[in-house]
Amino acid sequence: MEKTIITIARQYGSGGRTVGKMLAERLDIPYYDREIITMASEDSGVNATLFQDEKKRIDLRALFKGGYQGDQIVSPESAGFTRDDNLFNYQAKIIRRLAEQGSCVIIGRCADHILRTVPGVTRVFVYAPDDFCLREAMKVNSLPEREVIRLIAKTDDYRARYYKYYTGKEWKNARNYDLSLNSAKLGFDGTVEAILAYLKVREQYEPKD
Repeated sequence: MEKTIITIARQYGSGGRTVGKMLAERLDIPYYDREIITMASEDSGVNATLFQDEKKRIDLRALFKGGYQGDQIVSPESAGFTRDDNLFNYQAKIIRRLAEQGSCVIIGRCADHILRTVPGVTRVFVYAPDDFCLREAMKVNSLPEREVIRLIAKTDDYRARYYKYYTGKEWKNARNYDLSLNSAKLGFDGTVEAILAYLKVREQYEPKD
């Protein structure tokens, strides 16, 4: 049976992480989010706090220089061993390994791009209108509303810069994904059902080798 590998990119407050967890439970497959950083830390021997998350700002000077320069991992003896690009490559290595091992749901970290040539991968982008994202973000943040609005904008900006730097593509471009779903219209349960329905149709109509 072909593996089911689902990557989920998401706007802050859209519930993409919740959808991913629900989907993994429905399919009874592993779910990976920040666990990837822990695995990359263990694999490299580098403290997990040094690994770049999607929320960290990408240096604009790097973007002007052409951004990400390649996926080759350098050795611990190298002066560039703990640079962000090398640590990203360790995360990419872990993501590829997880996809090789079996079915799973992977949240963020450019997994859709890293696994773009892997057979059976379904790439999903979850988004929602500003008011919905604000309402959901307010549930998990004890900040004033104006601060949460700023947090949403800041987080999505970081994610977009991160994605652009490491993929050369626009984060919100629907062409990067197999499905772009509005969680405000579908609800979290409906978003999960839409992904499951897509998997079923894809399995039925995808050309066989």
